[in-house]
Amino acid sequence: MQTIFLDANRYSTPLELHTALKSMLSFPDYYGNNADALNDCLSERPEPVRLWIASRGEGEVARTVDIISQVVEDNGGTVKEL
Repeated sequence: MQTIFLDANRYSTPLELHTALKSMLSFPDYYGNNADALNDCLSERPEPVRLWIASRGEGEVARTVDIISQVVEDNGGTVKEL
C-alpha cells in the first residue's frame, strides 16, 4: 500500500492540490484534476492508497481535502490525521 503525506497548507488552490496528488501518485498526463478523475485513477490501481494528513488547509482547499479523503476511503484506502 502506497502512503502519501499531505500538508494542505502548502497549497492555495484545489488545482495545486490535485497537481501535487498527480505527481505523488504518478497519475497519467490526462488526469483531470478533480474528484471524478481521482476516483477513476484510484480504482485502476492494484493496491489502495494510505493518505496521511498533516494539515487540511483552509477554505476551498480544506473542502477538497475532505472530498479527496472520501474518495480514498471509497477505493479501499485509509486516511489518518497526523
